[in-house]
Amino acid sequence: MIDKSTLTANANAEPSSVPWWAAFPEPKANCHSLEAADVKQLIESHASLGANGDRGFLLVDVRRTDWEGGTVTTSINLPAHTLYQTRPVVYQLCKQAGIKTIIFYCGSSNGRGPRCAGWMQDYLNEVGEASMTAAILKGGIKGWQRVYGGQMMDAYDKKFWQQEPSS
Repeated sequence: MIDKSTLTANANAEPSSVPWWAAFPEPKANCHSLEAADVKQLIESHASLGANGDRGFLLVDVRRTDWEGGTVTTSINLPAHTLYQTRPVVYQLCKQAGIKTIIFYCGSSNGRGPRCAGWMQDYLNEVGEASMTAAILKGGIKGWQRVYGGQMMDAYDKKFWQQEPSS
């Protein structure tokens, strides 16, 4: 039987100050960063090939609760806190699709984006995958929007970006 005093004590406890990523190992791999212009060129090149053209890259937006303002066109949303345990599936899907570069980003690509890219590259290294790499979109979605505004963004919300403090 559950002790009601324990439930009350747990309910009133301070939230844990341990960050979500502490449950996973630190990434070992260092991943290269791609400028927004490089990623834009990849998107444009792919678009010029038409719907059946080979696509050698995948854009992964790892934001979760802060997924606001839009996302770089063609991105999938895979929240950072779910990536580590799903790396084998992400790898298998990318391998079957012929993806050569998996590009991760978050709000500014200072935390979650690089961490996820590192975890993915660690996995690629562990399985001996030499033809696929993980990379980071330098500056994240904020950097993209700063350079291109709403250009090549899905679900672009101009009002959101107008209220963002410039930093």
